Amino acid sequence: MLGAVPLPQPIQRILTAALEAVDPYRAVAQALRSPDAETQEALASAKRWVVVALGKAAFPMAKAAADVLGNRIARGVVVTKRGHASGQLPRFRVIEAGHPVPDAGSQRGATAIFAALEGLTPDDAVLVLISGGGSALVTAPRLPLTLADLQRTTQLLLASGATIEEINTVRKHLDSIKGGGLAQAAAPARVIALVLSDVLGDPLDAIASGPAVPDPTTFADAWQVLSRYQLTDRVPARVRALLQRGLRGEVPETPKPDAPFFARVHHRVVGNLRLAAEAALTQARTEGFAAEIATTTLQGEAREVGKVLVSVLQEMARHQHPLPKPACLIWGGETTVTLGEDYGLGGRNQELALAAVPALAGLKDVWLVAFATDGTDGPTDAAGAVATGDTLAQAQALGLSPWEALTRHDAYPFWKQVGGLLQTGPTQTNVNDLILLVAGLPEKK
Repeated sequence: MLGAVPLPQPIQRILTAALEAVDPYRAVAQALRSPDAETQEALASAKRWVVVALGKAAFPMAKAAADVLGNRIARGVVVTKRGHASGQLPRFRVIEAGHPVPDAGSQRGATAIFAALEGLTPDDAVLVLISGGGSALVTAPRLPLTLADLQRTTQLLLASGATIEEINTVRKHLDSIKGGGLAQAAAPARVIALVLSDVLGDPLDAIASGPAVPDPTTFADAWQVLSRYQLTDRVPARVRALLQRGLRGEVPETPKPDAPFFARVHHRVVGNLRLAAEAALTQARTEGFAAEIATTTLQGEAREVGKVLVSVLQEMARHQHPLPKPACLIWGGETTVTLGEDYGLGGRNQELALAAVPALAGLKDVWLVAFATDGTDGPTDAAGAVATGDTLAQAQALGLSPWEALTRHDAYPFWKQVGGLLQTGPTQTNVNDLILLVAGLPEKK
């Protein structure tokens, strides 16, 4: 499963168990076969179904819906990241698009979704399958904005160090499918949304920019985000002008909770990071580790978080605290990387692991595993990286400096040469990141 880096089998099985627990096909199939009351009512009464799936897990989620609902589906649209679709589905249009920056495919995806939602009646139902990445993968720029305007704004926000909630606050006010726009387009049909969460705490308005929920943020909030990160003068002129018009009340706000169509919208979270972490915990204990979940809400600048976590791993290795060896401490969350004008190639997990390399030097039988559950860490083909007590010596033997790579945000070439990359390919799920701190291995059974 884990590509180039030689991870011990117990650690590989822990990561595999975490991914299997948030398998998107299984999550959707189970939600439809064992529905809650709202979904059951829709299944009993709707005359026809339209299925819309968007995000990195969109294809397997749609496949599950197709297998359960069968001919009840009148039409459907899948919009997912390039390389994440596994063929075609009957009655579905499948579109691949760009991530983390939207592209022409993202715009085609939004257009196809709006077309699929035309002409619905109160007797119809729309099944919306939402997973992480949907904000970039589906985009409908508010006029007079262009795709290029949204691309540039997204690039600036991603490099700024802004949180995903802050980024999505801006995107919801520049894009007509976000912030409840999809639910508005689906009215008067009933909407059932099944969500695979990639945002800490599962805030529905932030996952894929909340296409089917009321938007609690305003144009003023969006402007404050740009101001906070000194971007008001750097975003495209049309973006700046639209937000200013919104501040003056000249542009309609995103749909709010009092919009009547939300009365027929129901959401259910079918998978999240906590579920993955608990599966990792169960497997770690099965393997023979003393194991605990430290948190599933880890945030912060990746390099700083890496320095803190490596201090915990040092404590585990040297003093068997807070857990006795063999120990596995599980962390979950989503860190950020603030980029300057000049930077290399990497991702938040690779950078976090890179920051840990110097402090781990010389320690025996330790592993810091930083892993993006979608299999894609930043704009790379790696899911993350693994730092050990041998990494620094291996790097120096190759003439590589972790300090220099960290300064240039150039983690990927470092890990590729050292041999510490985790490479899974697309995992077909997405619930943020898992970090394992491992000290010692259980005796073989």
